[in-house]
Amino acid sequence: MVKGVAKEPQENTVSNLDAVKIKWFRHHLSIWGTQNLRDFPWRQTCDSYAILVAEYLLQKTDAATVVPIYNTFLLKYPTLEQLVKASINELREMLEPLGLFFRAERLQKCAGIILEQYGGKVPDSEKQLLELPGIGKYTARAICSQAFSQPLAVLDTNVARILERFFGLQGERVKSRCKILWNAAEIIAPNKEVGKWNLTLLDFGAMVCKAQNPLCNDCPLSAKCNYAYMQRKSK
Repeated sequence: MVKGVAKEPQENTVSNLDAVKIKWFRHHLSIWGTQNLRDFPWRQTCDSYAILVAEYLLQKTDAATVVPIYNTFLLKYPTLEQLVKASINELREMLEPLGLFFRAERLQKCAGIILEQYGGKVPDSEKQLLELPGIGKYTARAICSQAFSQPLAVLDTNVARILERFFGLQGERVKSRCKILWNAAEIIAPNKEVGKWNLTLLDFGAMVCKAQNPLCNDCPLSAKCNYAYMQRKSK
């Protein structure tokens, strides 16, 4: 085996993750992130309410589709109080283009609970956020890392795909519940600026390590990527 080339995976376990390879992965992906992160309005604020709204709207929805609705939403409902008082039919109509018919009800209910139980302040605890309607592990950690700068890694289909391909892991069918991939995401995340790291992974998965037709020839990670190695080997 040529030195520096990724080996084929032998075991589907994070215990096989190589510290040197993780460091290399972080370094090169971080360089890519400094030059290529996408610009979305919710990335220009640390306001916890705005980020909470964004994460609700982004659930199973393309970011570009969310932008105009997010902007309109915050103009009409700039506070939790105004969101709670909103007509549910107006909320449904506004959010209908995003799909998930239950999104409006859950978001409004969530706002009500925050007002009643947390004095109108979005909880900064993953555990507390998970108790709110419509918030799962990914959303809770995204809010914690983006609004409160907490060092919490995230895992979605984009992140899962990158980790599986680069490190030769094989997650379960439902990636968002896969303990192996969650564990890997936590081990691989750096100790600092995890919020920016999370965004870098999301954007890299959307722009380079795509589900269909990944840009392996232009990928800064291809030299040590297990998937790229297997692709080269098959030719």
